[in-house]
Amino acid sequence: LFMKVVGTANDYFGKGLSGATLVAQVPEKATFVPHENIIIGNVALYGATNGEAYINGIAGERFCVRNSGAKAVVEGIGDHGCEYMTGGVAVVLGEFGRNFAAGMSGGIAYLYSEDGTFDEKKFNLEMVELEDLQQSDVESLQVLLQNHLDYTKSPKAKTILENWSKSSKNFIKVMPTDYKRALEMMANKETEKTV
Repeated sequence: LFMKVVGTANDYFGKGLSGATLVAQVPEKATFVPHENIIIGNVALYGATNGEAYINGIAGERFCVRNSGAKAVVEGIGDHGCEYMTGGVAVVLGEFGRNFAAGMSGGIAYLYSEDGTFDEKKFNLEMVELEDLQQSDVESLQVLLQNHLDYTKSPKAKTILENWSKSSKNFIKVMPTDYKRALEMMANKETEKTV
């Protein structure tokens, strides 16, 4: 299933998303810069379990709260992003508000900044760690950004991809501590089985 909105959307965009691909795209005749303007409301992708979302602009507050399996690309968000997230992937290609990753116990978030610096005061670091990207992260991100460009014609995604070798270094990975430990334990068990 696929749904595309050309224009803006209200709160709860993609609430409970369970397998489709959602796209919110700025109209081609728009006179504003997408990554500097809000295109969808608050609490987008609340409780999403599967599927993908590509948002050509900024989302309001509480983006991807309780997301447990969906993948999303957005060009900026408000406060409380990825709160209580338990799975899935959130990619934020711009500014993000305070209290990011509060109660985030699973899933992964990737954040981008033009100069590769991030204000640690904006993060809630009780349950997460900030990491550099591994090669597998870089490859996954490139696919998501290419999807974002294909679906939305995002100028921001286009610029990042055109300078990928340099701009890929301006991402940071937000990884829940317990989730990371669990993934490492599972990888070790798989290694033991094959030995």
